[in-house]
Amino acid sequence: MATLTHPKSTRRQRWAWYLYDFGNSAYAAVVLLAVYSAYFQGVVVGGAEGSRLWGIAVGIAMLVVAVTSPVLGAIADFSGSKKKFLLFYTAMAVIFTAGLFFAEAGKVFIGMGFFILAEISYRSAQVFYNGLLTEIVGPEEIGRVSGNGWAIGTAGGVVCLLIILPLVVMIEGTLIIRLSLVITAVFFAIAALPIFLWLPERAKAKKLPAGENYFSAAFKQLGHTIRAAKQFKEFIKFIIAFLVYNDAVIMALDFAAIIGAVLFGLDQQGLIIFIIIVQITNVAGAYLFGHLVDRVGGKPTLSFSIVLMLIVLVWLYFNQTQTGFFFIGAVAGVAMAGIQSVSRTMVAMMAPPGQGAEFFGFFAVTGRTSSFIGPVVYGWIAAEAALWYQARGQSLALAEQSGQRLAILSIGVFLVIGLILLSFVNEKKAREKAVNNEE
Repeated sequence: MATLTHPKSTRRQRWAWYLYDFGNSAYAAVVLLAVYSAYFQGVVVGGAEGSRLWGIAVGIAMLVVAVTSPVLGAIADFSGSKKKFLLFYTAMAVIFTAGLFFAEAGKVFIGMGFFILAEISYRSAQVFYNGLLTEIVGPEEIGRVSGNGWAIGTAGGVVCLLIILPLVVMIEGTLIIRLSLVITAVFFAIAALPIFLWLPERAKAKKLPAGENYFSAAFKQLGHTIRAAKQFKEFIKFIIAFLVYNDAVIMALDFAAIIGAVLFGLDQQGLIIFIIIVQITNVAGAYLFGHLVDRVGGKPTLSFSIVLMLIVLVWLYFNQTQTGFFFIGAVAGVAMAGIQSVSRTMVAMMAPPGQGAEFFGFFAVTGRTSSFIGPVVYGWIAAEAALWYQARGQSLALAEQSGQRLAILSIGVFLVIGLILLSFVNEKKAREKAVNNEE
């Protein structure tokens, strides 16, 4: 690995790191959540087939990132070139997000292809962005600084949506929807600039051993990380559970706007307001569950978060009103914050002193490895079920709604299986192993 010291970073350098999250969260809020997902499904493709192709597009992007990011991340660590990779992928994400302007009705190849490239770039950039955290803070500050970045990032998504919302209210038609994607790209680019201007990369490249290249050294580093994690059985059991219930969260996020548009008839203005509500309650949920972890422990808190999300899904399945959907979004924001933030906390609890970076790296890699499955499953069920209902006499619109409701149940299946797997994790043993480990 690249050699590194931990001098205290300046306030400006930390804000450069925070602002990057401020910008890339705008991409997530607009492209993945509030605007482009529903636009792609309903306008670029149209009908139930739009759900299938959206799921496939997300799945392809996730799979590519799962295959490439572990190796590229290890190469960046070994060569001390995280900022170079970050710049490349950030530029690609900005370019192809802006390029979604050209995704008009019927232009499925552009709409799907540009999104896949933007999504690959966005997800890949996060690998190198997260890797810079250990260069600006020591181990004792990682939790606080990471939490600050997460909160500021969420705020960035809300701010970008608030910029777009009045434009959508005042201007009718799809042109403003397409322009909102250009606005998001510019927002992302401006917020990302400080990390390249103000934050130096402190890691220095390590000299390659004789006969080695960056790829072979990267694979050896990955092998070491996997072997280190395998010694911690409770951690591995937790990771297996995480692979399943995390897919459910990704499914819910990626299809939230499509569900709102198809089942409850929300227009673009309503979808933006819905996602703003989810984002705000997400921040509140992370704060509340963070305190609950300190009181009752990680596993009970995480289990409660998953159960709360299951309750949300049952409510969503039976709900028939737009008002109910907004309330569901508010509670879902709290539940998903608990699932995501407590999962990260449990990794920190299970990681031995001095091995936190390796454990978080393994956690990130495995999360991406599974996350292509859920969206594909959801999209396929929604499309196939719609065809089945239509063949049995339902109208096209009603069949699409019936397909969406059935697909919602698939999210619940992932959550239930994940919760069952989590029940086999012994948090006490995992924390004792971390403390007593001599490595």
